[in-house]
Amino acid sequence: MKSYQQGWTLRRRVVALLGVVLVLLLGLAAAEAVVAAKNRQNIDAVLIKTGPLRVQAQELLSALLDQETAVRGYAVNGDRKDLAPYETGLERERATVDSMERLAAGYPDVLRELRVVEQQAERWRANVAEPVITTTERSGPAAGQALITDQTRQQFDGIRSAVNQLQAEILVVRQQTADQVTRTGNVLVVLLIIAALVVAVAGAVMVLSLDRILIRPLAGLVGQVREVAAGDYEHHIAGAGPPEFRRLADDIDGMRQKIARDLAEVREARERIEWVNSQLQKQAEELTRSNRDLEQFAYVASHDLQEPLRKVASFCQLLQRRYAGQLDERADQYIAFAVDGAQRMQRLINDLLAFSRIGRLTTGFIEIDLNKVMGDVAGQTEAARQYADAELTWGELPVIRGEEPLLTNLLANLVSNSIKFRRPDVPPKVHVTARLVGDEWEISCQDNGIGIEPEFADKIFVIFQRLHAKDAYPGTGIGLAIVKKIVEYHGGRVWVDTGTGEGTAIRFTLPALPEDVAAANAAAEVGAADEAAAGAESTGDGTLTGDGTGDDAAGSGPIGRQPGGSERTDPADGTTGHGSTGGMKETVG
Repeated sequence: MKSYQQGWTLRRRVVALLGVVLVLLLGLAAAEAVVAAKNRQNIDAVLIKTGPLRVQAQELLSALLDQETAVRGYAVNGDRKDLAPYETGLERERATVDSMERLAAGYPDVLRELRVVEQQAERWRANVAEPVITTTERSGPAAGQALITDQTRQQFDGIRSAVNQLQAEILVVRQQTADQVTRTGNVLVVLLIIAALVVAVAGAVMVLSLDRILIRPLAGLVGQVREVAAGDYEHHIAGAGPPEFRRLADDIDGMRQKIARDLAEVREARERIEWVNSQLQKQAEELTRSNRDLEQFAYVASHDLQEPLRKVASFCQLLQRRYAGQLDERADQYIAFAVDGAQRMQRLINDLLAFSRIGRLTTGFIEIDLNKVMGDVAGQTEAARQYADAELTWGELPVIRGEEPLLTNLLANLVSNSIKFRRPDVPPKVHVTARLVGDEWEISCQDNGIGIEPEFADKIFVIFQRLHAKDAYPGTGIGLAIVKKIVEYHGGRVWVDTGTGEGTAIRFTLPALPEDVAAANAAAEVGAADEAAAGAESTGDGTLTGDGTGDDAAGSGPIGRQPGGSERTDPADGTTGHGSTGGMKETVG
């Protein structure tokens, strides 16, 4: 770590300048706060006191005029209703005087003039208003009018003059307060101008200082960094200016040296990566060539190899039919071996082709009703079921997205395996069901056959994996491998349920449609609400309300959607809607 000459750092210089400016601005701010407070007091006096005082003085005069008018009207008509404005005006006068006294608490001249108005108003009521009212009540309107003379009118004019004098005094106070507002406002403007000058001078000083101690050294450092960025990684970077800049220049130079070392390593790594990429490119080309060879093999297997096998099988069968019994027993046995081998080779080739085409030749996913698929599977396996006297049933199955030929092949393989691996002297029974688990349909194919040992549960899905001799159970050992590949192609998984007590249960999952998941969640919420309602309605002796039946007895609920969008539900009588086939009969219930 280099040692630098001690001096004022950039931070210290900026802090010192900002400190001086801050002290000046705080002093100006304190003075402005005092003046602003005084100015606000004066403005409040104008707006809250003197202004309302003028309005209330006018209100006071209006109340007195209402009293004088009411007295005149009563003296003319003698109707007691004419005195209502007099009483109202008297109440208004008192309320207005109380309000003006509160507002004029700091203005003794205004209070004095207000007292003069009140005194003259009291004298007018005592000398004029009350006598006129009393005389009119006792002697009638004529006597009351006789009391209203020019002298009484002049007495009320004195009240008017007193109110005008009050208004004039309020105007004088208001003008004095407004002059104070003007003076304090001017002082505020002067203080603000001084603050602006302080800020301007401080800004100018800071700009000049920053140009000398910040911008110029920084521009020199930037120029050196750009030289390095342009490719001159051996250029040494030297700093100038405050100690921070010199330390920064040394740090950047250290970073330059590290970058130079890393670049050398990167060049070496790039060369290695280019070599690896070339090898990967060669492997990709080899893989592409291998895929083309596989495609060609599939074509040859599906066309060229089938023709010789068909000829071998055909001619061997002709030999078997034409010369059966004419040769010795061993010759007949050899011919039978040849026919069986050719046929098994054809089946093996066809199964391998079917296995290789899964996911490669696609028609696109559509919504498929598995109930219809099971109907097609029942038709395909009818001959095998009749031969084994087997029964095929299925519960209500959902609608899923997939490829119908592949799903038909999937279920046909499972049903055929269940029929094939049956127990002697026990009619096979195969049952296919579905249930929604989370966002997937779990579909089960359950039979009553020979079953599978737990240790072989994973091996049966391996291609060409057989657990029995071909003489005991015919086949190529590819069927369940095809099942697994179809399920995984549709985004599911397949396994053997080893917990069944009898036979074999192969389960696989398929993604459910969002509509089915939403419907199942809604049905679960409704069911929970119904259970809560049933618990609330049950009586204390343990009996159920209604006929004693509930939703659990029916056991029905949404299973899946038809392709048109409607939902399927189990029949209301408690039976499960399903298709069944068995022996020589075929029924759909």
